[in-house]
Amino acid sequence: MTSENHATVKADSAALVMSPTGSTSQAAPFSPSTSKPIQELPDELIQAGWSKCWSKRENRPYYFNRFTNQSLWEMPVLGQHDVIVSSGFRANQISLLWMSESQDSIFVTPTTPTIPISPSTPGVKPWVNTTDDKQGQTSVPAPAPYRPSVVYWDLDVQTNAVIRERAPADHLPPHPEIELQRAQLTTKLRQHYHELCSQREGIEPPRESFNRWLLERKVVDKGLDPLLPSECDPVISTSMFREIMNDIPIRLSRIKYKEEARKLLFKYAEAAKKMIDSRNATPESRKVVKWNVEDTMNWLRRDHSASKEDYMDRLEHLRKQCGPHVASVAKDSVEGICSKIYHISAEYVRRIRQTHLTLLKECNISVDGAEPTAVQDRLVYCYPVRLSIPSPPQPRVELHFENDVACLRYKGEMVKVNRGHFSKLELLYRYSCIDDTRFEKFLSRVWCLIKRYQVMFGSGVNEGSGLQGALPVPVFEALNKQFGVTFECFASPLNCYFKQFCSAFPDTDGFFGSRGPFLSFSPASGSFEANPPFCEEFMDAMVTHLEDLLERSSEPLSFIIFVPEWRDPPTPALTRMEASRFRRHQMMVPAFEHEYRSGSQHICKREEIYYKSVHGTAVIFLQNNAGFSKWEPTTERIQEFLAAYKVSGRSLPSPGPSSTSTGDKDSKPVQEQSSARSQDNSSPVDKTAPDTTNI
Repeated sequence: MTSENHATVKADSAALVMSPTGSTSQAAPFSPSTSKPIQELPDELIQAGWSKCWSKRENRPYYFNRFTNQSLWEMPVLGQHDVIVSSGFRANQISLLWMSESQDSIFVTPTTPTIPISPSTPGVKPWVNTTDDKQGQTSVPAPAPYRPSVVYWDLDVQTNAVIRERAPADHLPPHPEIELQRAQLTTKLRQHYHELCSQREGIEPPRESFNRWLLERKVVDKGLDPLLPSECDPVISTSMFREIMNDIPIRLSRIKYKEEARKLLFKYAEAAKKMIDSRNATPESRKVVKWNVEDTMNWLRRDHSASKEDYMDRLEHLRKQCGPHVASVAKDSVEGICSKIYHISAEYVRRIRQTHLTLLKECNISVDGAEPTAVQDRLVYCYPVRLSIPSPPQPRVELHFENDVACLRYKGEMVKVNRGHFSKLELLYRYSCIDDTRFEKFLSRVWCLIKRYQVMFGSGVNEGSGLQGALPVPVFEALNKQFGVTFECFASPLNCYFKQFCSAFPDTDGFFGSRGPFLSFSPASGSFEANPPFCEEFMDAMVTHLEDLLERSSEPLSFIIFVPEWRDPPTPALTRMEASRFRRHQMMVPAFEHEYRSGSQHICKREEIYYKSVHGTAVIFLQNNAGFSKWEPTTERIQEFLAAYKVSGRSLPSPGPSSTSTGDKDSKPVQEQSSARSQDNSSPVDKTAPDTTNI
């Protein structure tokens, strides 16, 4: 089946454009003035990003490349533009159109690209997913798009990431009806998790543990749903199990005063004794726990002059003595919670997919009968994910503006994004989508995109905002200038800086430029920034993938990785990177001396976009020999980079719901990509708080 999504077409405002689908059976479009068909291009040129368009002004065809944004009057020559024809290429042997400006046969059209009529422009009729008034719109000159006063991205940077050509993905195309059902079932799953923790263990679910469970499961999940896990081995999530166990018998929070420390010690002793009495514990466990609890109670009664540090030392001693016995009696129950949540999730995935397949069948879209698309074994510059399954007709999504916020509503469910990021999504869509040149499906796809991330990170106050944070703009500028970075390994259309990025959800994000999940992305060359989800299992999988890529490629390949400086104990991912033979340089940016962009930047207030990092960040350069020669981290380059990383003079907050709860068990960040790509930079855990660096 043909690929039909994700690309850009630029022409005069009234030009009809042929979507580069590569299909030989699709009828060619006609010029409105001449009714002369525009013949289709060879598949090789279409795969390289070329399409044939009609210029109404010049009354003749021209050729446009969505990857390079260049237009030619003459047909492009095979093998001289986007496609790198030899697997043994070198940088000085790559002949690409945007890198070679000396070809006398190339004539760039004087016409300006078509800018879709933007609903963010004052006075323009809001978009809806309907074909009404189409004829009237095409005859009106497109007004200037909304331009945000502060821009947190640079979509003009061209990629140097090279991959092997790949076939279109077989993900089911997004649809608001399906996304709404997924959102409702995911909310129900969160409620089940809350009820199980409360009923079985008498605790609240650890903060953001469900979000990290979704991230951790995606490392091993082989199921078909983009969000919910359904085919995992093992069934028991190590992340969820560890976080629940850390909150048993009670959740330990950061304390500031002596009286708080005394109360916390008393509550822990009582809870440990109650649990050991109510569970099937061995006689030895009962004896050890009861003796230590009684000894602690006696100490509390007779010593009223103890300091805060004395109470915390006593609590640490009690935890070491009683913790293993309490954990042993709670183990089966906690494993039951993890197993129950997973099996409910698998059932929900089955229901969602069945509904999705039924919807496609009603639209006469076949999923199983398609022939695989043939691709050549050649190197090309990376391009967005394309779907092999055509998109069904999209329902109406309403759009209106409330001050500086775009509100999109479908069946009463509203998602919001500020005007600046709405304009950004509009540009990314125009650069990357090939099956919707008239933007008829744009609003429904934006609704699905925002709803997906909203559901993944929860709806609590500040929930998830740290799980998809991004580096500051000056840092990206320095990475690009000093080390040739043009690609983000963990991002989303909402927080990306470059238009080339990997993200968690190829089905919704591919229309906006995503190259798919990083763990499935295999570049042969390029310079990359990697700021992964702060989830232990995810970071460990990232290191394995990075070393495999560096091992296989002899072409210039460089990764600059940003991970939390957790040393008590050091995380496996950090330890492995420090011992890697590909490590060329490493540095640590101290806590409170650098900042991040919030994962909620697309909707939060401007003064809340940046926040200080309350833990150190390790910056590690992993490069093969060719990558080291090309992008060597010299002293001068490192100094320029560090200068960009320093916190500005802004007064910045720290992430988290409040300063009084920053000592929760999960106060060390554990993050998605995501994805997406994320950072939960909450306050550091003090030495007496439970360790969570292995979460």
